[in-house]
Amino acid sequence: MGRRTLMISFEPSMLKAYFICGTQDLRPDQDLVETVQTALRAGITAYQFRDKGAGSTLTPETRLTVAKRLKDLCHLAYVPFIVDDDVDLAKRVHADGIHVGQSDEGVQSVIAEMGDQAFIGLSCSNETEIKAANAIEGIAYYGSGPVFPTGSKADADPVIGLAGLQHLVELATRPVVGIGGITVDQLPAVIQTGAAGSSVISMIAGSSDIGGVVKAMKEA
Repeated sequence: MGRRTLMISFEPSMLKAYFICGTQDLRPDQDLVETVQTALRAGITAYQFRDKGAGSTLTPETRLTVAKRLKDLCHLAYVPFIVDDDVDLAKRVHADGIHVGQSDEGVQSVIAEMGDQAFIGLSCSNETEIKAANAIEGIAYYGSGPVFPTGSKADADPVIGLAGLQHLVELATRPVVGIGGITVDQLPAVIQTGAAGSSVISMIAGSSDIGGVVKAMKEA
């Protein structure tokens, strides 16, 4: 089986050190492929390609080329390549997973379209969303937060804090990865809520010691 057609199946351990990044998350002197390569070498357990918004420097054509390159790099490291909210792109690059938000394309239509081709993650930031998601077949994991204030997402939901995260973990019937404003110092507290891991953007993308950050994520 060729590398492009291999699908990495979901396991909760993949959520431990989950890196989300697109060109909008980087400084002008940073390259997305190089940053992801460094993070893969450091040992991230999942990578989500989330390239969107006014700060993105990719065109539709270059986005596809970069996504294919990143997917191949992830597979060389046997790390799942997850696409944020773009079913067409996920199909074209044979992504392992797709992550959808509450305001994105309906999760049930994504499951119907992609459920046999990729695992599906869903953003759930409150009790109502978790309970609704628990009743839907075909979701692999939930991303819950923001746990702490974050500047990485302009449309972020209200901060839920560690207590809020723990409450959602207790309600959830699937593994939960915490997201939003998490720093190295807070990693152990996130894991103590029962979350399977932390998903971060700037904590890795903005670090001068990506190896040290990923090590801390995996040891938390």
